[in-house]
Amino acid sequence: MPDLGKYAFEVLTAYAGSIAVLAVLIGASLRRSRRVKAALEAVERG
Repeated sequence: MPDLGKYAFEVLTAYAGSIAVLAVLIGASLRRSRRVKAALEAVERG
């Protein structure tokens, strides 16, 4: 890991925030995908 000096806290906080946002977006996408797939299967069954 590079030496971030006096800005280490800010940089690492930004990285952590970005990773958290990505995780939330991926989770929301997976959840919606499951919901849409179930709805499509219900429509196909009639």
